[in-house]
Amino acid sequence: MTSFKEECSEYIKTGQSLSKQEDKVNFYIENIKECICNGGKIILCGNGGSAADSIHIAGEFVGRFKKDRKSLPAISLSAEVSSLTSIGNDYGFEYIFSRQVEGLGKRNDILISLSTSGMSVNILKAVEIANKKGLKTLSFSGKGGGCLANISNDCIVIESETTARIQEAQKFILHYICNKLEELLFDQN
Repeated sequence: MTSFKEECSEYIKTGQSLSKQEDKVNFYIENIKECICNGGKIILCGNGGSAADSIHIAGEFVGRFKKDRKSLPAISLSAEVSSLTSIGNDYGFEYIFSRQVEGLGKRNDILISLSTSGMSVNILKAVEIANKKGLKTLSFSGKGGGCLANISNDCIVIESETTARIQEAQKFILHYICNKLEELLFDQN
């Protein structure tokens, strides 16, 4: 049984490891900014807690993070309950995201995939379809990256084996990205 102090220590260790990702985070920011400026949209997906995080971050783009500003184009495929259940029922759970990418994704768009293992078949199939359609695929994983790190255009791999720490770190980075995009796109100089 782990103690609260042990959990805090693991949380801090994971958080401190994120500074190694600065170049990749800046790469994601530049790519998302370019996507938005070129009329593209951000498409997010994830399972379980990552589904909730993808919905949350899509809301930050469409609504706002800190600034009152123009809405940014983003959607979470994890929020589309009718699509998820009909596709899952008719084709299989492994296709719940790829069918949506097939119908909604355009060349100037970015697919942001959230996974803790990098091994979720439905996420991998979505990235494969996105790659075929010419979308940029930017992903987040943990546990060494899994297959997701190999098939995405880029993947930020969180240095942790613990699902909760991976999700917390991914959300921290995504909040940072939202903040920086608001500064870059809406701050008046």
